[in-house]
Amino acid sequence: MATIRIPTQLRRYCGGLAELRLASADVRTALGEIEKCHPALYRCICDEAGSVRRHVNVFVNQDNIRDRDGPDTPLAEKDVVTILPAVSGG
Repeated sequence: MATIRIPTQLRRYCGGLAELRLASADVRTALGEIEKCHPALYRCICDEAGSVRRHVNVFVNQDNIRDRDGPDTPLAEKDVVTILPAVSGG
């Protein structure tokens, strides 16, 4: 099972959980599980077409999925997926 780390600002969309444990072969499958269990959280991560939102970064361990196989990036049992929404301000 991979560990999905939820940032503080998104925890309200999944009952306050800091982490989810999901048995998923790849990031796309993990996102599908999030959609089923926590649809409000999923909408914060993915757009209407099911793509990761432009201002959200998803990392598997230390690698951004955009630098790997995108949502098809495979997951192993001990992998950690970190969701990081962009922070901006002035």
